[in-house]
Amino acid sequence: MFDQIKQLGKETAIYGLSTIIGRFLNFILVPFYTNVLKPDQYGIVTTIYAYIAFLNIIYSYGMESAYMRYASSLEIGSKKENFSTPFISIFLTSLLFSSIIHIFSEKIANLINIPIDFSVCIRYSAWILFFDALCIIPLSALRLEGKAMIFSTIKIVNIVVNVTLNIVLLLKFKLGVYGVFISGVASSALTFLMVLPIILKNLSFSFLKRLYIELLKFGLPYIPSGLSAIVIQVIDRPILKALTDDATVGIYQANYRLGIFMMLFVSMFDYAWRPFFLRNANNPDAKKLFSRVMTYFTLVGALLFILVSLLIEDFVKLKILGRYIIHPDYWLGLGIVPIVLLGYLFNGIYVNLIVGIYIQKKTKYLPYITGIGAIANILGNYTLIPILGMYGSAWATLISYLIMAISLFIAVQRIYPIRYEYERIAKIGVATALSFTLSYVTHLKLTILILFFIFLLGLRFFTKEEIKIVRKIF
Repeated sequence: MFDQIKQLGKETAIYGLSTIIGRFLNFILVPFYTNVLKPDQYGIVTTIYAYIAFLNIIYSYGMESAYMRYASSLEIGSKKENFSTPFISIFLTSLLFSSIIHIFSEKIANLINIPIDFSVCIRYSAWILFFDALCIIPLSALRLEGKAMIFSTIKIVNIVVNVTLNIVLLLKFKLGVYGVFISGVASSALTFLMVLPIILKNLSFSFLKRLYIELLKFGLPYIPSGLSAIVIQVIDRPILKALTDDATVGIYQANYRLGIFMMLFVSMFDYAWRPFFLRNANNPDAKKLFSRVMTYFTLVGALLFILVSLLIEDFVKLKILGRYIIHPDYWLGLGIVPIVLLGYLFNGIYVNLIVGIYIQKKTKYLPYITGIGAIANILGNYTLIPILGMYGSAWATLISYLIMAISLFIAVQRIYPIRYEYERIAKIGVATALSFTLSYVTHLKLTILILFFIFLLGLRFFTKEEIKIVRKIF
């Protein structure tokens, strides 16, 4: 079992390399924006990108998952037909959607309460969405063929170009908000050019109707599920904007992004986890293996939660080239960071629990589960923001991820029951709560980390076998 879990760890690291580098480079934009853009300007960028996140789901309409499902088995049609059919579909629909957004950009700006002067940014967004959509199938083909290095390189180049252009256009050419979206269009177009050889290699201009029908049947249910998931991730910004102001949204967004450390961990794990549990689904000890993975994931996530919560204030107050990591104008929202971290941790638990849904092919449950989470998020924001301000948004997001994890757990235990190590997970929770509480009593942060492991040892969390393995490693 430990060998299999070790392999999962290696795969998580491989898939996570591009994620870490890409997210880190993208994270650089947060302190950059906070030092270059005013909070209300950053609020406009945040609002438009929130809508882009929603539209990405519409533009893809589940074709990525459907392509990988049918291209891997070739149940219908040839390899080129399985590539060409979804690609042609996405090309035509994306061209239509982006043209509509471009033409009606000013009306859309009024609709989403963006100053009319920034309607050009909505036009730029239309073509960001277009080029990103065209890259969906070729990038999925790389993953399917196991070409992780090429996939990672393309992703990293995209982020590097985006970050570089942002710095040049905002600092040298003083383009402000406009520069952010020009950078987005340029980096997305470059990514399309990089995957163009893959498209030309696999495109046959053949459109297989029977395959297309099956792709739609498989993919379309991902729209409500995906939209609900995006609602949970981004709906708090527009609601916060409606109930407060652009400056509050900007401060909230800057501090929310500091949860990137837990988000990275969950994203890395997710890349490796899905192929891992599908490969091991027929293993006689599969459920025991999945249970142990949940325990170790929770342990690492809890440790990361404590570590980031302890050090985040020191981190943002570091000075580089005479500037703070996060400008002092944004420090007001630092208290939401532990809440965001905990929310992402529950999202990771949700990712762990999804194993039964995939193995039993019960993805029809996902729209209901994510829908419950989205409703909880919206209601939570409208209820808590008037009382707690930006903190209300953070708590609403945490609550929605918790509700999703609980709902998925109930559903999975009916169709694919797994006996998780509940007692050990509870011990992790107790050790985490005690350590986090003590962090308000003492400023000796290294002591808190040591105490976390002392609590686990005192609670007899570790098995004899695990202790032996740790001793062997060291």
